[in-house]
Amino acid sequence: MKKKQHITRILIYIVLLSGAVVMVFPFIWSVLTSFKNLSESLQFPPRFLPQSWSPVNYKDVWEQLPFVDFFINTVLMVLLRIIFAVLFSSMAAYAFARMQFPLKNLLFILVLMPMMVPAQIFVLPQYLFASKIQITNTVMALVLPGMASTFGIFLLRQFFMGVPDELEEAAILDGCNPGQIFVKIMLPLVKPGIVSLSIFTALFAYKDLLWPLIVNTSIEKMPLSSGLAMLQGQFTTNYPQLMAGAVVAIIPMAVLFLVFQKQFVEGIATTGSKN
Repeated sequence: MKKKQHITRILIYIVLLSGAVVMVFPFIWSVLTSFKNLSESLQFPPRFLPQSWSPVNYKDVWEQLPFVDFFINTVLMVLLRIIFAVLFSSMAAYAFARMQFPLKNLLFILVLMPMMVPAQIFVLPQYLFASKIQITNTVMALVLPGMASTFGIFLLRQFFMGVPDELEEAAILDGCNPGQIFVKIMLPLVKPGIVSLSIFTALFAYKDLLWPLIVNTSIEKMPLSSGLAMLQGQFTTNYPQLMAGAVVAIIPMAVLFLVFQKQFVEGIATTGSKN
């Protein structure tokens, strides 16, 4: 019996290790390609390791593109999206989870409907709205689609539903109004959910490619994701430089995940349960 369990465990480890290798290999290949020259990157059969490890691609791509502007725009976009998403999503989630009002379930279904259709459907109306209020080609235009988060409302609603009713009833007996209950009682209790929403919002904003390319035309107003698209040529592409830029863009988000991986995993695990 123990022998069978040992063999089963070994097989599980082999499968998990194989999956990890498959997931990590593209990143490793990107890093290795960033140290190759153009001819090596196009060589067939492909060469795994570069012949000479030269960081010249990182120097070239840094001089070719305004990475400082990219980082500033990206940080502003991510921070503002997090602030607005947490603010609006937490208020809506609290209302749907703890308050009683007419047509609550129907309205919640309507709120969730955008999650059931491709996000590209909303690009045109969002652009028309941004153009109407004259914020195109600005950082605020990058923030617009993430100011309200359907996913955030759903996520935080699960956390609010897990808070015991007795705490809210005790706060009412102590004379707290709904605003005080929300700010002083509920928000501190769902702090893990807020951290999880912040991480997810940062991830979604960081990898947003289509919207920045549509709403902003100046390269100085681009975030990292769309700014790197400028390295993609119409007929030819310098893949080592493209991989060097991709590696530079990946580093901040990789560090963010390593720092907050506990909250990231907790947010995924808690989303599907009430308690």
